[in-house]
Amino acid sequence: MKYLHIAVGIIRDAQQRIFLTQRSADSHMANKWEFAGGKLESGETAEQALKRELNEEVGIDAISFLPFMTIEHQFDDRHVTIDFFIVEEWLGEPYGREGQPQRWVAQSELVAEEFPPANAEVIARLKASA
Repeated sequence: MKYLHIAVGIIRDAQQRIFLTQRSADSHMANKWEFAGGKLESGETAEQALKRELNEEVGIDAISFLPFMTIEHQFDDRHVTIDFFIVEEWLGEPYGREGQPQRWVAQSELVAEEFPPANAEVIARLKASA
């Protein structure tokens, strides 16, 4: 069983819009929309991984972020722990740095079915607090 620890940034602007990117067609959970983030490297904290991944994936430097929630999810072939952070202050303008499609969506209009199943609880909580 593969185990992954992932740090994810929910990038939210002053208008309560969330920045999303789309997973590539050849990736796990292909074509689903996602929040930016990725796997922790050896010796990294979730916060360190978050800052690195946000820079690598969407070209921003996170200045201020707060823990939002942690979820555990079991797939057929892997177990994942995902630490979600709300990112409301950053340097730069987020974009799909790896060429991936991107969009801003009002927090109240997020659709859980457009995301990997592990995100359902996060989407529900975001919508409830919108």
